Amino acid sequence: MKRIAVFASGGGTDFQSIIDANAADKFCDIVLLVASSEGIGAIERAEKNGIATAVFAKKNFPDLEKLYSELTYLLNIKRVDYIVLAGWLKIIPESFVRTFQDRIINIHPALIPSFCGAGMYGLRVHRAVLEYGAKISGCTVHFVDEVPDGGAIIAQAAVCVRDDDTPESLQARILEEEHKLLPLCVRKLCEGKILKDGRKVTVG
Repeated sequence: MKRIAVFASGGGTDFQSIIDANAADKFCDIVLLVASSEGIGAIERAEKNGIATAVFAKKNFPDLEKLYSELTYLLNIKRVDYIVLAGWLKIIPESFVRTFQDRIINIHPALIPSFCGAGMYGLRVHRAVLEYGAKISGCTVHFVDEVPDGGAIIAQAAVCVRDDDTPESLQARILEEEHKLLPLCVRKLCEGKILKDGRKVTVG
């Protein structure tokens, strides 16, 4: 059974979707939640489900490399196979990505390569979609590489943009798709059914 760590910076609804799917039909061991600050909702979700937590707050690590060096040590101690970014808002240095090459996946609330990259997160993404006048948005699960939101795409789900959408209403509908797509991709990854060849990813 593969062992995963989930990284989160907020309420943790994507994290909860993995917990719920795994509880219904176990496909992995969720051994750690890594939180970017104290008091976030994701920590409460972890504690309710008996999942170990660790906080890596920027204020305690003025040096980014030091933060990720200590985090790497912890992940190795926990024998983590895969890392799932579920609303992780911290910058990830290239050294960390290289250490866990092709073992980190992320979910982004838009259809990459549109509305992604540095600074595009949360409601900013949905606001940009509406301001541009896009008719379709959605979410993307992808591998993490050195470029923000630039890694190979694993799977996507589309959502139609409505004429009366607000950033909040569009976010809510896309979240529903995230909560289905992310657990599915984590399952496939842990079952060895995701094959990556450069930028081409096949999901079995």
